[in-house]
Amino acid sequence: MILLNLTLRSLWNRRASLLLTLFSIAISVSLLLGVEYIRKEAKSSFLSTISGTDLVVGARSGPVQLLLYSVFRIGNATNNISWQSYQDIASQPLVDWTIPISLGDSHKGYRVLGTNQDYFRHYRYGDKHLLAFAAGKPFEGVFDTVLGAEVASKLGYKLNDKIVVAHGAAATRFTLHDDKPFQVVGILKPTGTPIDRTVHVTLEGIEAIHVDWVNGTKVPGYQISADEALHKNLQPKLITAFMVGLKNRAAAFRVQREINDYKREPLLATVPGVALAELWQALGMFETVLRIITGFVVVAGLLGMLTTLLSTLNERRREMAILRAVGAHPYHVFLLFVLEGGVLAVLGCLLGAGLVYVGLFAARPWVVAEYGFYLRTWIPDLNDGLMLAVVAVLALLFSLIPGAIAYRRSLQDGLTVRV
Repeated sequence: MILLNLTLRSLWNRRASLLLTLFSIAISVSLLLGVEYIRKEAKSSFLSTISGTDLVVGARSGPVQLLLYSVFRIGNATNNISWQSYQDIASQPLVDWTIPISLGDSHKGYRVLGTNQDYFRHYRYGDKHLLAFAAGKPFEGVFDTVLGAEVASKLGYKLNDKIVVAHGAAATRFTLHDDKPFQVVGILKPTGTPIDRTVHVTLEGIEAIHVDWVNGTKVPGYQISADEALHKNLQPKLITAFMVGLKNRAAAFRVQREINDYKREPLLATVPGVALAELWQALGMFETVLRIITGFVVVAGLLGMLTTLLSTLNERRREMAILRAVGAHPYHVFLLFVLEGGVLAVLGCLLGAGLVYVGLFAARPWVVAEYGFYLRTWIPDLNDGLMLAVVAVLALLFSLIPGAIAYRRSLQDGLTVRV
């Protein structure tokens, strides 16, 4: 206790310089804990982008590719599915509900998704949350549209505004379907998922804007107005993919096998949870890189502590010599430096953890409002405790260096007056 008291008094006597070292360690620790927290929350959010859906069905390709274009709106399908095949599978006894999806168009860089009202009734995200409206209601008319939260906020759309869909899914400008605009009838609340960046229209609306198109090209000299299109047969012939909810989830692999063996056309059914886990595993390298970077940041903070302790060795020669003169053993001097490093590390860890807690608490309302991503209260778990323990052990190891140097210096060297 005497040695600890002496250590605290010594630190307080040099508080100006050591305070900067303390903040350096705290910021390094807060970055380490914050990145780990965000990594875990991002993984949880990623894996819960879609929930309550038993199967996602599309043209035969790969499970990850199917998930990317149907759920994350990344990339394009290798082929489409016939409406007849969709209805055939949707009518199977084990199928409870389905959500058809038609992709291929865009609006100012945002993907346009054609679907029906089952999308708003059955789609779940997060912990099986239903889609909620910030304003308006689901679409009913052929040329109605429901916007994701980000689309509405970034482009400044309100209810009853008109929007024009462009042909093609890229951010660049393609041929516009400006003769058949859509009217905004609903705006969704933020979900923190790709839904926020999606323009939702009816399947009939997708058919209507392409009624005077053939094979992806507008027919020259042939134009059908929006009113005329309403009287055409707008039953979809092809869709991109569809989601399936089963009456019994235990039958998922059985239905998946039947769809994969479907004779009418080559189809692929994937279990979203399995494909999501596979996709996240493929991104594991970036997790490792992120951890390595934060690890180096922590080491840099501890090196700053080591530099501070080493830089004060010459100034503290007389202090150490006086301690030896009043009866302190060399190992007392050694332990004094080790304890200083340990105290700085412990205080830095506590301050860093406090910064993470306060920072996340302060950022929570803004993150929810902007991204619909709810930040749970940060409570250190076993993994966080192990990381803090590693930081403390590294600090003790680093402090062995100035402690060993002070240990080897003699009483006479410290008491010698240098001119």
